[in-house]
Amino acid sequence: MSEPCNGPGPVQERGRIRRDVPRFVIGCEEDEQDMGQMEAGMKNEMLHQDDMEVYENESPSERQIVVGICAMVKKSKSKPMTEILERLCKFDYIDVVIFPEEVILEEPVEKWPLCDCLISFHSKGFPLDKAVEYAKLRNPMLINDLNMQYFIQDRREVYRILQEEGIDLPRYGVLNRDPDNPEECNLVEGEDHVEVNGEVFPKPFVEKPVCAEDHNVYIYYPTSAGGGSQRLFRKIGSRSSVYSPESNVRKTGSYIYEEFMPTDGTDVKVYTVGPDYAHAEARKSPALDGKVERDSEGKEIRFPVMLTAMEKLVARKVCLAFKQTVCGFDLLRANGHSYVCDVNGFSFVKNSMKYYDDCAKVLGNMVMRELAPQLHIPWSIPMEAEDIPIVPTTSGTMMELRCVIAIIRHGDRTPKQKMKMEVRHPLFFELFKKYGGYKTGKLKLKKPKQLQEVLDIARLLLVELGQHNDCEIEEKKSKLEQLKTVLEMESSLNVNQYGHFSGINRKVQLTYLRNGQPKASSEEEDCKKDGPSLLLVLKWGGELTPAGRVQAEELGRAFRCMYPGGQGDFAGFPGCGLLRLHSTYRHDLKIYASDEGRVQMTAAAFAKGLLALEGELTPILVQMVKSANMNGLLDSDSLTDCQQKVKARLHEIMQKDQEFIQDDFQKLAPTGSPSLVNSMKVIENPVKTCDKVYALIQSLTSQIRKRLEDPKSADLQLYHSETLELMLQRWSKLERDFRMKNGRYDISKIPDIYDCIKYDSQHNASVGLEDTLELFRLSRALADIVIPQEYGINKAEKLDIAEAYCVPLMKKIYLDLQRTHEEEAVNKLHPLYSRGVMSPGRHVRTRLYFTSESHVHSLLSMFRYGGLLDEVKDQQWKQAMDYLSAVTELNYMTQIVIMLYEDNNKDPSSEERFHVELHFSPGVKGCEDEENVPLGFGFRPASSENEDKKPNQGSLEDLSQDQTDDALPVTELINLQRRSPMIRNRKTGSMEVLSETSPNHSSKGCTSHRLFQSCSRQSPEIKPAGGLGFEGCSMVPSIYPLETLHNSLSLKQVEEFLSKVCESSGEAQAKTMKALSGLFDSQSQTSLYSPQQPLSSSGSEASFRPPAQPLWHGRIPSSAVSSAGPSSPTTDGSNLGLNFSFSE
Repeated sequence: MSEPCNGPGPVQERGRIRRDVPRFVIGCEEDEQDMGQMEAGMKNEMLHQDDMEVYENESPSERQIVVGICAMVKKSKSKPMTEILERLCKFDYIDVVIFPEEVILEEPVEKWPLCDCLISFHSKGFPLDKAVEYAKLRNPMLINDLNMQYFIQDRREVYRILQEEGIDLPRYGVLNRDPDNPEECNLVEGEDHVEVNGEVFPKPFVEKPVCAEDHNVYIYYPTSAGGGSQRLFRKIGSRSSVYSPESNVRKTGSYIYEEFMPTDGTDVKVYTVGPDYAHAEARKSPALDGKVERDSEGKEIRFPVMLTAMEKLVARKVCLAFKQTVCGFDLLRANGHSYVCDVNGFSFVKNSMKYYDDCAKVLGNMVMRELAPQLHIPWSIPMEAEDIPIVPTTSGTMMELRCVIAIIRHGDRTPKQKMKMEVRHPLFFELFKKYGGYKTGKLKLKKPKQLQEVLDIARLLLVELGQHNDCEIEEKKSKLEQLKTVLEMESSLNVNQYGHFSGINRKVQLTYLRNGQPKASSEEEDCKKDGPSLLLVLKWGGELTPAGRVQAEELGRAFRCMYPGGQGDFAGFPGCGLLRLHSTYRHDLKIYASDEGRVQMTAAAFAKGLLALEGELTPILVQMVKSANMNGLLDSDSLTDCQQKVKARLHEIMQKDQEFIQDDFQKLAPTGSPSLVNSMKVIENPVKTCDKVYALIQSLTSQIRKRLEDPKSADLQLYHSETLELMLQRWSKLERDFRMKNGRYDISKIPDIYDCIKYDSQHNASVGLEDTLELFRLSRALADIVIPQEYGINKAEKLDIAEAYCVPLMKKIYLDLQRTHEEEAVNKLHPLYSRGVMSPGRHVRTRLYFTSESHVHSLLSMFRYGGLLDEVKDQQWKQAMDYLSAVTELNYMTQIVIMLYEDNNKDPSSEERFHVELHFSPGVKGCEDEENVPLGFGFRPASSENEDKKPNQGSLEDLSQDQTDDALPVTELINLQRRSPMIRNRKTGSMEVLSETSPNHSSKGCTSHRLFQSCSRQSPEIKPAGGLGFEGCSMVPSIYPLETLHNSLSLKQVEEFLSKVCESSGEAQAKTMKALSGLFDSQSQTSLYSPQQPLSSSGSEASFRPPAQPLWHGRIPSSAVSSAGPSSPTTDGSNLGLNFSFSE
């Protein structure tokens, strides 16, 4: 038998039937106790006298390993212990016996139950001496050493051991007092300091009793801060400390005095299960205000934390130094370092299903590995080969995955809204100067105070303009009215409403125009004023929706399958390949996001799915997502000159009131892209199509107005808490802006119209507005031309515009690839601590870049037209280019993925040593394009020599097969409620709830093992709380699977291409290099938010697993992971995961 954990089932093996019920014994029934104890005592003596004699009569497979739990009843029957023991019993050869508390306290150790492995730990009232005596008598395998538990009860010993191990501690001094003569001690107290044994501790300092069981820790504050002290104690209800005006230290008892570490209000609790596993979570520091933050279920709020490589090393050292397999300790993160301030010994994480699974798995394997050989149990050690991320490549050889780089567009959002106006008033120039706009010629205003200033100027100008009546001023007046209305509407909205007043969702951009705004087209009269002006752009809306959060989280979970060992059901348990890499220190993960709120929240939701994290998104965002809003890495503020010209030309072509002729096809689609050509054929005459679109928008607004007059619609709740009034405002604005005063159409509004109708078709179909599908069809055809062509019409323009957007990002990708194979030191496991890890010096580097549509379009243009490969010479690239030309839209969650592999059998200097694959997905599926979507060649398709080999069930090759696209007509897909195969707890207040699996569920698309589920998902309705509307109640479209564009690039080819692109970008390159040198000098980056705010996190997530399978179904590596992978330890503050430097 190769695995001990295939779940309970009546499987016949070696003449015995395995039991279905867990072997979980807790003492005896009360009425049988006397007889039972006597029998147990006799049996124990008998077993003790001759263990082997008894066991010789059993066949080897009948012998069970008995794990004894010897602790106080409060601990042994606690929820975490029960959860873990239930899982431990799923191992076929493990039985668990809990020692009754009365036996522990009253019976001699000779009468205690027998066991092969003992889990025993000290807590209040526990007779540790007896446990030590029992261990000497029976000699079981000890999970936690018992003698070391005496040391853990004395803080002096704890600090001594930590110091000997070279673990960072706060600076401290020990004050030992003789209880009979407390005055005689080496303590001198001043007003704002104490001197202990000659060492001075200025306030604030901490005073800890030497007895670890005494939790009355005091923090003393300096008089400059008001003096007094904070008195910490064991949690009582919702309090863990109180402030006291007492400023003098205690005069009786022995204490440790240590310097106070500034941690920004959070403590990090680390929980080890053996030296190779550490789970970490942060909580609000009890020293902050003493109020325990609790969630809606009354549990203390904690949130996931990413441990650095150095912190994981500390966890390993603590676990080994104190000989406590299961061990909790406290970390203080301050001044860019991590300090251990307390070691608690045996302790479990509370309320984390994932931790319970992991802990039982690690302990079970540990017990089996140690005892199965001794007891002749037929159990083979789980394959350690899974430790190395080895995969079959497309050419059939085995290679090691070294680097994954992904550029991902954000998820589904509310419609973005925008208004542009040229302004010349001195007040705007003053504002531009005040906030440093002249430094770069651009200014972004997001803070409420700044937006208030813009609103004040708008109000003032409207009063000034009130006296005038000419046509030009009327237009300016209407724009100012719009500016004022939007800012006033935003600021007065309730936080729970659509587009709420928050810097993250809306902004004003000002761009300096030296000669005023260029003309929109050649036909426009030359009536522009001379001299400089400012282009004011107001943007609002564009929030990530609940559907977008679900999409990102699901994609994160699916992404695990790209890592070896993670195949099969990606929602299965945490033992899959990616998470295994975390536990063995070998996943170097960094996540970057642009400064748009929707992009940041997408990154956080993706991280939650990728790393199986629990709770709310905000803490994950703060801890794990780096801001990259500098040097244009993932942000772009303004259009280039080339893009302005392209837009003007596009505007001119689309203004012709005649059917497209051959010459127009040549002008508008010189690359011959099928998606463009098809859209032009649908449109025929652009002006007539715009007329139709305008008429349909008018029809839509009048329908909404009628609905508003209907009393039945008064309380109609739209998606994401939008109201009919707000919906009408959206469409009325588009109606006003699309058709200009001169009767011509503003082509730049087409993307916004498509955006709005796409949103309403998906999320607000229940309103039942007529002709929405026709509006969707026509606006999409127009958008399929306008959106991609805004990034360049011919190849030269596409490259020019793409360079302006994404050279900094391409430089970063180049560095990511280069550093993976050049610099091995970043996350190397220290050689002294690499036991059990087959490739300790290696790691997989993952870099995830979340951005907006512009960067995804630009990066794709660079790969397509920048000369990476010649499609005439390379057939695979030709097919990939044909596929990309047929893709109409780069929708939400579009991904470009680069994977680097290393063939360890090839010569290190050989070009064949490193192998690069390029993959792409156009993101989420549209409303009705399932049948027309271009087909790629699957994810990592086999090469010709391997085509006849059938892939293993659940392998990566198998993941790309789509099984539902033809299963149902599109209309049924839209209307049917499809259930997700994931089971998840419903969490109060959380919008990321997926429906539970229906027992009758039989859609083969949902059950097949593929990289992305191809069936559409539905988020169920969530009961409204506190008057809010329904969230997450509409269809969540699924995501197209990754398609491989090329699977046999050499690293040299890719690096030469990236290098050439970066060098040829001229001015942009010089700017980037200047920024890079600045970064190398500073080696740091400000965090996205104040790094350690104690933030809300509620609910615990059940571990994901298919309902029909037992807990330990399938193959899992021998140790699993909880904490997220390490950040680089090379820079200060990297423990927060918030630094940015191009060297990473």
